[in-house]
Amino acid sequence: MQTLLRTPLHRRHVEAGARLVPFAGWELPIQYEGVIAEHRAVRGDCGVFDVSHMGELHVEGPKAVELLQGLLSNDLGRLEDGGAQYTLLTNEHGGIVDDVIVYRLNQGHFLIVCNASNREPVYAWLKERELRGSEVRDASDEYALLAVQGPRAIERLGLPEAKPFTHALGSVGGVEAMINRTGYTGEEGCELMCAAEDAVVLWDAVVEAGAVACGLGARDTLRLEVCYPLHGNEITPDTDAISAGLGWTCALGKDFTGAEELRRIREEGPERKLVAFVMEEKAVPRTGMAIVALEGAGGGEVTSGTHSPMLDRGIGLGYVTAEAASPGSEIQIDVRGKERRATVVPKPIYTKER
Repeated sequence: MQTLLRTPLHRRHVEAGARLVPFAGWELPIQYEGVIAEHRAVRGDCGVFDVSHMGELHVEGPKAVELLQGLLSNDLGRLEDGGAQYTLLTNEHGGIVDDVIVYRLNQGHFLIVCNASNREPVYAWLKERELRGSEVRDASDEYALLAVQGPRAIERLGLPEAKPFTHALGSVGGVEAMINRTGYTGEEGCELMCAAEDAVVLWDAVVEAGAVACGLGARDTLRLEVCYPLHGNEITPDTDAISAGLGWTCALGKDFTGAEELRRIREEGPERKLVAFVMEEKAVPRTGMAIVALEGAGGGEVTSGTHSPMLDRGIGLGYVTAEAASPGSEIQIDVRGKERRATVVPKPIYTKER
């Protein structure tokens, strides 16, 4: 039996009565008070997630930019010191090895935060392709990472306003941290990276400031309401960025792994597209359920589904044929053998105005 890894905050989760579950080789909290309460805390005020299971890789050296420009889909040339960028690590077929955020610390030094389940594959992919004058180092075990999210997150932490996708060193609760203006919920907030040994002090300070402890359950429902993709569900090594609606992350004017294939797909148009949908009947869609498109347009499959705490109805993401992908298209979801009506909607599914 596999021994599950634990973050530096494991004891705090146990003490708080969290329900712990296996996830990507880690034992992590899925909920504390409950998914709905935690979800609404983030939408209405402030919540904190332990995401210390994420991978952190340093890429350094005079050839660091050249290495990453040839492997990542977005254009690192747009980044200045203190900037961050959402981008994809792609394979020869344009498939997505992982979606990552790259932080530029300085001209020859970048930090990549990748998904926990892809930490080893991403490290191996980069390491095998190192150029002379570049070095890739896995520093994941050195750090803890706390995501503080919600409309009052910055206020509660006593931090100054800053632009999204920027970062700076600072102090929260007396703990030195890298304050990253990024997140996975669609709300304002930041992700605080600190030394692993400082994680408990930082967590306590954030909770003391009024953040509600939140688990992976709420993290998933939050990201699904705003249509953020999850690797392994919406995006995989067999899924291309154009079909997934992530063409905006691809600087197709430069050469990177898989760029030629992605140019072809863009030019010809994808055969299927990732769409957002809402249920028109009382039903909760789940990953793997069949999508039946109407009017002979062909079907597809649900990649993620849940009951939206904010909209109080079933919502989901899934792939359908291009003919059935326009907002307003009627589809049906096979929910345990019964076809339930749904409608394709624009992304994101949830906004404060809706």
